[in-house]
Amino acid sequence: MFTGLIREIAHVKSLRGSTLSIRAKHKAKIGDSIAINGACLTVIKVEHDGFSVELSPESQKLLAIQNYKNEVHIEPAMMMGDRFEGHIVQGHVDAIGEIKEIKNSGNSFDVFIKVEKKFIPYIIPKGSITVDGISLTVNEVFADSFRLTIIPHTMKETLFKNYSIGSHVNIETDMFARYVEHIISHKKNTLSWDDIDSISARY
Repeated sequence: MFTGLIREIAHVKSLRGSTLSIRAKHKAKIGDSIAINGACLTVIKVEHDGFSVELSPESQKLLAIQNYKNEVHIEPAMMMGDRFEGHIVQGHVDAIGEIKEIKNSGNSFDVFIKVEKKFIPYIIPKGSITVDGISLTVNEVFADSFRLTIIPHTMKETLFKNYSIGSHVNIETDMFARYVEHIISHKKNTLSWDDIDSISARY
């Protein structure tokens, strides 16, 4: 489990076959789970200046692989007793988003990201979303896109500084939204107020 708070911007040394080699300050151990641009990957090798993870051909098809060059966001998995910040992130990328517009509003940036329509039900106004591993708040949701407001600090200290119109990013939707939608969709013909109270109590 992760929080969506980027701990380091690391550098990609190489991507050969299924092995992604990272130069980082973080001292990883064999078998560690580390979110790289929001995707949970397993450390298979440790070196003096970083580590390598397994990135299968299937994963390479599902991720915004063009962002696994040069710099990447990394976040080690949470440890028991860690301070919980951000939101609950599984490191399971649901979709690839495409940046459609970036507006500089003076003290912030409005970023509009397009996704397949089937993922829109899991994106909630004022809810949480993960973009390339960053925990962010959704401001508005449209038919096939959503709007984020990025403060200057986030723009400067993350890979958002490199993104432009047409850039692709990894998207993980809100875990609770997915679970609730799944429960409701399977009970849509029999859902009672008791069911709704039960669902609310779980989350």
